[in-house]
Amino acid sequence: MRRPHSLQRRLGLWLGLLLAMLWVGAATVGVILSHRAMDQAFDSALQEAAQRILPLAVADSVGREQEGVTQRLAEIRAHDELITYLVRDARGRILLLSHDADPDAFPPWAGAGFGQSKTHRFYSEETLRGSVRLTMAEPLAHRKAALRKIQIGLGIPLLVFLPLSLLAIVLTVRTTLAPLRRFSARLASREASDLSRLPNDGLPAEVAPLAEALNDLLERLGAAFQAERNFAANAAHELRTPLAGAIAQAQRLRTETRDPVTRERASGIETTLKRLTRLSERLMQLARAEGGQLRLERAADLRPVARILADELARTAAPGRIILSLPEAPLMSDLDPDAFAILFRNLVENALRHGVEDAPIDVSLTSEGLLTVGNEGPIVPSEDLARLTSRFERAGRLGDGSGLGLAIVDAIAQRTGTMLDLKSPRTGRDSGFEAHLMLPMAGARAASSG
Repeated sequence: MRRPHSLQRRLGLWLGLLLAMLWVGAATVGVILSHRAMDQAFDSALQEAAQRILPLAVADSVGREQEGVTQRLAEIRAHDELITYLVRDARGRILLLSHDADPDAFPPWAGAGFGQSKTHRFYSEETLRGSVRLTMAEPLAHRKAALRKIQIGLGIPLLVFLPLSLLAIVLTVRTTLAPLRRFSARLASREASDLSRLPNDGLPAEVAPLAEALNDLLERLGAAFQAERNFAANAAHELRTPLAGAIAQAQRLRTETRDPVTRERASGIETTLKRLTRLSERLMQLARAEGGQLRLERAADLRPVARILADELARTAAPGRIILSLPEAPLMSDLDPDAFAILFRNLVENALRHGVEDAPIDVSLTSEGLLTVGNEGPIVPSEDLARLTSRFERAGRLGDGSGLGLAIVDAIAQRTGTMLDLKSPRTGRDSGFEAHLMLPMAGARAASSG
């Protein structure tokens, strides 16, 4: 099964990618615009320098005694000459060179205006009807170096602030979705029977309708389950009186009639009515296990309840068949004593009904709250063990049980946060059946919540 996509991860990832793309795009546009502005500024400076140098070149060339002589300006102070120039006459003879100018780098005269080679950017200007021609040259490497500085200036902050922005996005998304995580945690930590409304305070407006719909669904489910439990409990309760009356009539008919056939039929009716009475009692217990409050705010010792129930059940069985083992110290539990009586009675009656006749039933309750009920009998297959806690599931099709005993115990176990463990064969033996149930102890709820 594929894990669901994380909304937090997806929001952080897509927002981070979008922010990165926007930052890179903005930086790219900034570099392009800076490149254009820089070219315009350098071209303007190149043109301005040519217009300032040209009159000086004219004055220097016109006043010479010898024509066509190349003169190179001397360097006054050592420096890198980024812009060089060359002055020629109409015949192409070089009249004047800046101190670092390379004549081979200058192209032939092609008229006034801008030009460019693989290595330089040029600007040419002429005067005196073309008799004095000036060409300014600037290395393209100079412009590339300046552009590279701009790129570094934009890239370094991008490398620094982009991770910080991604971290800020993740923290913002995590903080924004914190109410949704709390809502999910509350829902996941609930018991299966808790269908009350969940607080949806602080949820984003996009998620609040979903939480409200979930609360409405919980209310409808709770109402439906409550109606089902009420129906089962009321129906079982209302059946008590007419069933008791019918049993009394069947018993009276059996004692008053002299016809053996009628007496046998009356006995069969009585047996069926008693089975129906037990079924109604189990239905009431199941409704109690599924709908009532099973854990109390106060704790009580469960040993007296176990003794009373063991003595009561022993009267219906062979003498000494139920062997009860209890701890010496009080066994304090916040489990409702009525709920404990229901599960204790069902486990022991199940052992009495399905165990080997006259074989002892071992019932033990440890100081840690582990209740164990074991009986002798054939091994129950593992596939049948898994079905025994289902409603109306019997170990034997011909048994007279209601098929609800272990289902009631399992419902109480789930409602109290524990688990009913069924084993066959018994621990350390080659046969038999055994049920284990860890009872909730006093203070366990506070410790788990703390």
